[in-house]
Amino acid sequence: MAIGATSAEVGKSDPIISRLAAQDKKWFWQKPNLLYLYLMLFPTCMGIELTSGFDSQMINALQIVPSWIKYFGDPQGSLKGIIAAAYSLGAILSLPFIPMVNDRFGRRWSIFGGSLIMVAGALIQGFSQHVAMYIIARMILGFGIPTCIVSGSSLIGELAYPKERPIMTSLFNVAYFVGQIIAAAICFGTNPIPSDWAWRIPSLLQICPSLLQIIFVFFLPESPRWLITKDRGQEALDILTKYHSEGENGLEFVQAEFAQMQATIQLEFEASQRSWGDLFKTSGMRRRLLITTMLGLFTQWSGNTLISYYLGDLLKMIGFTDSTYIQKINVSIACWSLFCGATVSLLVTSIRRRVMYLACTCSLLCCYIAWTVSMERAQTAASAGTPNNSANVAVLFFIYAYSPCYNMGYNALTYTYMVEVWPYAERSRGISVFQLFGRLAGFFTTYVNPIGLRGVGWKYLISYCCWLAYEVVFVFFFFPETFGRTLEELAFMFEDKHLADQAVAAVKKVVGEDAGEKGSLDGKGPTAEAKETV
Repeated sequence: MAIGATSAEVGKSDPIISRLAAQDKKWFWQKPNLLYLYLMLFPTCMGIELTSGFDSQMINALQIVPSWIKYFGDPQGSLKGIIAAAYSLGAILSLPFIPMVNDRFGRRWSIFGGSLIMVAGALIQGFSQHVAMYIIARMILGFGIPTCIVSGSSLIGELAYPKERPIMTSLFNVAYFVGQIIAAAICFGTNPIPSDWAWRIPSLLQICPSLLQIIFVFFLPESPRWLITKDRGQEALDILTKYHSEGENGLEFVQAEFAQMQATIQLEFEASQRSWGDLFKTSGMRRRLLITTMLGLFTQWSGNTLISYYLGDLLKMIGFTDSTYIQKINVSIACWSLFCGATVSLLVTSIRRRVMYLACTCSLLCCYIAWTVSMERAQTAASAGTPNNSANVAVLFFIYAYSPCYNMGYNALTYTYMVEVWPYAERSRGISVFQLFGRLAGFFTTYVNPIGLRGVGWKYLISYCCWLAYEVVFVFFFFPETFGRTLEELAFMFEDKHLADQAVAAVKKVVGEDAGEKGSLDGKGPTAEAKETV
C-alpha cells in the first residue's frame, strides 16, 4: 500500500462516471450552456468570498487610517481584537440554522437570504456612530456570510461538470484575494481623506459583493441533487441535460450521471435521519467529523490571521511605521496571494489531495520557523535602536513566502475537499461544522493575536510553529485521498463497499454491464484505484 492509503477507505466505488467524463475531450468553452453556467457562478458563488477577503483586508488597512483611529479612540488590546473578531462571532451564531435553511429552501434562496443580511450589516457599519455600533454591524455581516459560503460552495460542486469540478470549487476561495485587493486599493485611495469618510467609504462599499449575488443568483439553476431530494427529478434531469450533455458522450453521460445521483441519494437518505446526530452515528461519519473539525482549525490557526488582520502591527514591531508604506505592502501581498491561489487552483486536477496538503503543512512549518527567527533578530535590533535591515528584509520575505505555502492546501483545496468528503445528505451539516470550527478558531486568533503580540512580541510566533508541527502529523495519518472521482463515487468511501456497488449497478444499467471494464482514468486498466491512493 502506498504512502497515505488507509484501510478505512473501503467504500470507493468503480469510477465509471469519472472515466466517461475523462473521455470527453471537448473544453468547457466549446460548450455554450456550460460556459454560461460557469460565467454565472463567478459573480454569485465565487463572489461570496469577495466579502470575506474584503473584510479582512479592510480591517487590516483601517487600523492605520488616522481618522478611524481617532473616531474610535485608538482601540488597543482586547477591544482591537473584538472589533476584528466580531465578524467571526456573528458567523458562529448563524451556523445552527444553516442546514435547515439549505435543506428547506435550496441553495439559491439561501444565498439570496444571506446576502440580504450582509447588505444590512454593511449599511450599519458604514454609518456607525460609535464603536459598539461598529462591532454589532460586523456581527451582522458575519451572521450572513456562512449561509452563503455553505450554499455557494455546495452549489458549485453540484452544478459543475465532473471534469472541471475540482478547479471550480478550488477557485471559490481564490475570490477571497480579489476581495482583499479591492479593499486594499480602496483603503489606499481613501487614506488621505481628512474626514471620517476615509473609513466610512470602504465600510459602505462592503455591500457590493452581496449586491452581485442578489442580482445574479437566480440566473443560476438550482442544485439537481436538491431537486432530487424534493421529488423533482424531471427538473434535475432537465438541468443536467442542458449543462452536461454537450460533451462527446452526450445524453448517455447525463443519463448515467442522473442514475448515479438518484441511487446514491436514495441510499444516503435510507441511512440518514437528516439531523445533527447523523454526524456521530457511524465510524465513517465520525471520521469525517474529525477531519472536518481539524481542517476548520487548521485554516485559521496556521498563522494566516496575523497577516490578514494585523500586518500593520507586525511591520511596526520591526520599525516600519509609515501608513502609506504599509498600505503598499498590503496591496502587494493581496496581489501576490491572488496569483498564488489562482495558480495552485489550476493544479488540483493534476496533483493528489494528500500530496498538496502534506506539501502545504510541511512548507508552512519551515516558513514559520524561519519567520520566527528573523522576527526575533529584527525586533531585538529595533528595541536596541540599531535596526537590522537584513532581518527586516527576511521578515518581509517570509511574509510573502507564506502565501504560496498556505494556498497550496488551505486555500485551494478547502471547499473542494469538504464537498468531496461529505455525502449529499450530510453536506450542509458537514460544511457548517467546518465553518463553526473555522470561525471559532478565527474568533480566538483575531481576538488573541494583538494581545499576544503586545505581550510577548516575537515569542508569540512560537505557538504557531508548535501547532503547525501537529498539523503535519494529523494530515499524514488521517486525511484520505479523494482525487479523481465524482461526488457520488466518494459518498461511501468510509462505509461498506456494497453500498457503493449498489450505486454503480444503477449506472451500469444505463451504460451497459461492461462499463466497469472499459479502461480507466489513465487508460491502462479496469479501475483507477492505483491512481487514487498515494
